[in-house]
Formats: sequence, structure tokens, C-alpha cells
Amino acid sequence: MNQIIKKCFVLLLLVGVGLVHAQTFPSKPITIVAPFAPGGNVDIVARAVAQGLSLTLGQSVLVDNRAGAGGSIGSTFVARAEPDGYTLLLATTNTISVLPYMMKAPPYKPSGFSPIGLAAISPLVLVVRSDDKRFADVNALIATAKKEPNRISVGHSGLGTSNHLAILRTEDAAKVEFNIIPYKGSTPALTDLMGGQLDFMVDQLSSSKGFVDTGKLRILAVLSKERDTSIPQVPTFVEATKIDVEANTTSGLLAPPGTPVEIVRILNNALNKAVNEASYKNRLIAVGSLPKSSTPQEWANILNQESMNSQKLSQSGKLKAE
Repeated sequence: MNQIIKKCFVLLLLVGVGLVHAQTFPSKPITIVAPFAPGGNVDIVARAVAQGLSLTLGQSVLVDNRAGAGGSIGSTFVARAEPDGYTLLLATTNTISVLPYMMKAPPYKPSGFSPIGLAAISPLVLVVRSDDKRFADVNALIATAKKEPNRISVGHSGLGTSNHLAILRTEDAAKVEFNIIPYKGSTPALTDLMGGQLDFMVDQLSSSKGFVDTGKLRILAVLSKERDTSIPQVPTFVEATKIDVEANTTSGLLAPPGTPVEIVRILNNALNKAVNEASYKNRLIAVGSLPKSSTPQEWANILNQESMNSQKLSQSGKLKAE
């Protein structure tokens, strides 16, 4: 009985401490870790979220880019941070719920975070250099890949990312084999694409659109269910090829495990308010992303479902640890 009373006392003490912290939260700058290089989709969304949270919370919110290993370096840093609400992670479903199943010794578990809420959904696109005459359309790309297995190079932003999985799905559905090259984010891959070191790239529209608008890159297809309203002239992959492949990138905000519920609630309210502000919406829509808000539980459900899908793929051997 004494042990039960002691445990209840400790629990009440922790709850009380959490409430005290929540009453003064935030009392200092907040850091959002973006686990990919600057200029990519996650970085773009993270900076939009940081600006929105800063306005809604009345406190400075900084972005810290910690790129590498498909996003696991930055994610691990946050998973091990103090659960006080001052160190957050802007990550995708793949970073949290797919990547751990592709690593022999994952540094964190899909359940090792406190979900705060969704931030954006970004469509994926197939992009080539504007002056590359080999690929007039996406069908020309697929035909060339079939004639030259493992010769057509494609870059992606990191192991286990939605970009990476979209390439694997495309290979499987189209019965082709690409020379797949991983990078530490979209920006270095886009640099190599424009420099001629890559043949094409699967990327988020948000990080490619600036180069498309300046005429350096050309989009062959959108990997979404419907055409994107910001580039209505570009067909979907399914529409152009009759091959059923769809993919996008869902991103949201997370905190370290054990973050007090009240602090998660404060951050979720602030995030949802920011996401629904006109300035946030306009900023994301301008680069081809869709603003998306949610409750912590809705975001958690999405991550859990993706984790279960990854577990099944891992057990079947389709998703392999590297």
C-alpha cells in the first residue's frame, strides 16, 4: 500500500511540475530542428512554421538544420532532448515511421516522440533539366529507363524519405531499374541535377518550383492523385503513363517523448492558429505545398498507420535495413 501511495504522490508531483511549466511556457526562444539541408521542402515548411509560431506565441522561434542519414541525425537529437517544449522537430511521416525500419540499428523508435500537429502536405514531382532533350515527357523517361537498366540516374533527399520510396514504387510499378543516388536533402541533389550529374529527380514541388519558375528545371509529372492547381498544365503520373503511382510528403511538428500534455496543447493551438493564418497559407501555396492542421491525436494516428505499413513491408522483405 505504501508503494502505491508513493507512486501516486510522484505522479501528482510530476503533473504539478508540468502545470507550473505550462503556465509560464514559453519563457525563452524555441528551436525547431529541420533534419534536412536548407532550401528543401522540410526546411521551407519549418521556417514557415517558425515564423507563424513566433507570432502566435510572442516568442522567438529559430530553425536549426541538422541534416544527414535520411533525417535521422536531427530526429535523434530531438528524441534525446529535454521534454520541455523548447526543442521541436519538423519531420515527415517517412522520417519518423519508415526510416527506422530501413536501419539496422535505428537510433529512435516511431513511438519515440510526442506528436503536436500537422503542418503541410507537399506533392512530389519528377523534374529534369529544361535543356535535356531526351525526355520530352515522362513516357520518354520510362521508355529510356527500360532500354537502359540502371543507367538513368535519379536523386532523392535521403534514405527512407517519401522521395526515396516514391522512386522504389515507380520502379516496381513501371518495371524499370534506375541508378538511385541518395543525398543529404533536396538542395544538393537539385544542384547536381542542374549541373548535369543527375538525369532526373523526385522532389517536393515546394523545393523545385523556384528553379522551374526560372526556367532551369522542367516538371514531367506530378505524383499526386490530381493535377496541382499551381501547375495545372502538368499531368499526373497516372494520367500520363496509365501506371498507378501516387506519392506526397506529409510533414508535422513533434516534441521529445514525455513532453507535458499541457505544453503539447499550447503548441498545438499555436500551430493550428499559425497554419490557418493567410500569411502561412500564401507562403506555402506559393511554393506548391498545402497547409494542413490537425489535433495531436490525428497526427499520431497518421504516424502510427505509416509505421504499421512499414512494419508489414519490413516483415515481407520489401523494406530492407541498410
